Amino acid sequence: MIRYLKEGVSEEKAATDDAKVRATVESILADIEKRGDAAVRELSAKFDKWSPASFRLTKDDIKSSYDQLGNQAIEDIRFAQAQVRNFAQHQRNALKDVEVETLPGVILGHKNIPMNSVGCYVPGGKYPLVASAHMSVVTAKVAGVPRVIAAAPPFNGKPAPAIIVAMDMAGADEIYVLGGVQAVGAMALGTETIAPVDMIVGPGNAFVAEAKRQLFGRVGIDLFAGPTETLVIADDTVDGELCAADLLGQAEHGPNSPAILLTNSEKLARETMAEVERQLKILPTGETAGAAWRDYGQVIVCDTYDEMVKVADEIASEHVQVMTKDPNYFLKNMTNYGALFLGEETNVSYGDKVIGTNHTLPTKKAARYTGGLWVGKFIKTCTYQRVTKEASVYVGEYCSRLCALEGFMGHKEQADIRLRRYGGKNAA
Repeated sequence: MIRYLKEGVSEEKAATDDAKVRATVESILADIEKRGDAAVRELSAKFDKWSPASFRLTKDDIKSSYDQLGNQAIEDIRFAQAQVRNFAQHQRNALKDVEVETLPGVILGHKNIPMNSVGCYVPGGKYPLVASAHMSVVTAKVAGVPRVIAAAPPFNGKPAPAIIVAMDMAGADEIYVLGGVQAVGAMALGTETIAPVDMIVGPGNAFVAEAKRQLFGRVGIDLFAGPTETLVIADDTVDGELCAADLLGQAEHGPNSPAILLTNSEKLARETMAEVERQLKILPTGETAGAAWRDYGQVIVCDTYDEMVKVADEIASEHVQVMTKDPNYFLKNMTNYGALFLGEETNVSYGDKVIGTNHTLPTKKAARYTGGLWVGKFIKTCTYQRVTKEASVYVGEYCSRLCALEGFMGHKEQADIRLRRYGGKNAA
């Protein structure tokens, strides 16, 4: 039996909030498309109080960011990027071009071709999310994208040094201090000073996510991203203190970030709920995490692992932390998740910041049909074919009849002209 000890806000309330964001973003993007740089500058001044002579940083500007960071911070960024790059390279190596003779004289193949240009958005208005530079810029460069541009908002009224250094170390070809919808819109639509890109990637607030949704089709995007989500699956092998820390560690992302405990132990459920309240009193980001827990937190108690898998797949959470006697049971049986964190020894924060897997992951149940950002997102798998004259006749006879079956007579003639030329006979 599945029991809810705590439930979050209704889907209707969330949908109302989405509608307000949608209208605002539509207006902003239309303004950028119409007025270009002038609109971007006005929007940046309005939302970020930021209107420099140029939004693009020079080499001297970038060097200044290095000068503001200590050696340890630079080495930490280098370590994290090495982990992301290493895993991304293994993923890239797994993508193979294919060429095969499927019938005598019929050669089919595909090539994995990187996109020509990508825009990476790195959030940084509330927290300077350095790790997002690794996840997007490094991964795009490993994929082989020749032009990767990156944008992040100012932090405390100036470029965020750690983000700028991370973008530069990751290999960004152009770096802009520009935030929000104006950054995404400028990169996707282009302005007088910013050439448009083919794809936009990176997380952001509700307005950034909506901008990407509205721009999808004109450019590619990585994901339709919503607020950060975490699901902790636990049994009586762990305690409430650990579960609470893992829930609140993700709830601090924002007041609408769902944090859910799924367990087969009511004792652990109640212990965790009490522990959440205790930790919220001492957590520096407790105000934000507390709002998320109050409005979006859930506690669900099941009887069996099988029930837990069923509920977890229905939730399709972005992050799933598994702390049970047998974490591999969930690896083997779950089908809907952004990323799994197996065992109490690891946690979502490792994935967010340093361990090497990508932290840009599907939210709002998108894990039902997509995984997260990886090198493959920056690569187009494009097919090709070539055939001999003999094979053209062999395949063409089938094609001619199938086209006639559908009534596509122009298609049929494409086959028939080859039958006449290469087969020495008229096609039926």
